[in-house]
Amino acid sequence: MQNREQILEMLMGILVDEFEIDAAAITPEASLYQDLDLDSIDAVDLVIKLQQLTGKKIQPDEFKSVRTVDDVINAIEGLVKA
Repeated sequence: MQNREQILEMLMGILVDEFEIDAAAITPEASLYQDLDLDSIDAVDLVIKLQQLTGKKIQPDEFKSVRTVDDVINAIEGLVKA
């Protein structure tokens, strides 16, 4: 998982498979909470899945400001480069 496209692909897979979100609704600008109907428990589940896939520990503080799909991509990109 090197670039933003690969991260988006992985994230879309998680959102579609785990949260049953329509792939067409998943865009970089989509709000996780308003557009994709995730709640705080879903967000925790998403962080756990991302940790499993990246092998990196995600600090809760890093995800507090995450609001959109693009924010998640930026956070993961920062993690895998670290």
